[in-house]
Amino acid sequence: MSYKTILAILDTADNSGAVADFAMALAAGHGAHVIGLHAETISAVPLVAPMEIPDPVAVQALQDMAHSETIEVERIFKQKAAASGVSFEWRSFATSTGYGSAPLIETARSADLLIASQADPARPSDSHVDVDNFLFESGRPVLMIPYIIRNPKPIKRVLIAWNGSKEAARATFDALPILKGADAVEIFSVDPVDSATQSAGLAGADIAATLARHGVNATLATAESASKSASSVIENRLSDNSIDLLVMGAYTHSWLWQTIFGGTTKSLLQSMTALTLLSR
Repeated sequence: MSYKTILAILDTADNSGAVADFAMALAAGHGAHVIGLHAETISAVPLVAPMEIPDPVAVQALQDMAHSETIEVERIFKQKAAASGVSFEWRSFATSTGYGSAPLIETARSADLLIASQADPARPSDSHVDVDNFLFESGRPVLMIPYIIRNPKPIKRVLIAWNGSKEAARATFDALPILKGADAVEIFSVDPVDSATQSAGLAGADIAATLARHGVNATLATAESASKSASSVIENRLSDNSIDLLVMGAYTHSWLWQTIFGGTTKSLLQSMTALTLLSR
């Protein structure tokens, strides 16, 4: 299998170039079609006291700002796409509900892979993308690009954060087209426990065997968190092994994150150091 339809979520003019570059690079390697998707989102309208009616001047200014950004994002995407030579198309929607609106989610459901950028931590309010909406409503995997990484490079070393859950299994198989092209794939379990079918020391052995049948060079590794959080252990592993891509499951609610995986999903998304593929 391979990715044949890639959806590039183009949030702002600042991050659209990086998202487009990564989308084009993956598309070139998989012979895929790229859809550039942008939501022209209008901010909340200021009210004028004492009648509390919308200020028409402010409304027009907000609409003009949103449309100007749409034009710039479209220009960036089309320029990147034309230079890459891959098949592409542009879609934009004017909406007051942002990236959670029905037309955008429907578009996402027909893609093999979604690509989005982590918001600039120094300017989080500039971002309109709620990754949760895409993860939990589209049913499609999302490849997140860390803000600190702007230029694509070959994905050669992959770490799968494995805890035996259905979300982790889904993420692993969603990442299979990338795993098959990687030089090394590590199935990494933090604080594994003995089960009726497998000892803690062999956590991930079954999924490793399945991946091997697909031609994936997978190895097993485990670690104890001790006084650290699971996310800290994984972050250290990413850094120590120069990992290009982290593959992990995502969970619907914070209490499930805490119960099943110790809040690791949220923590890692806040301090991303590698590309991260998420599925649920």
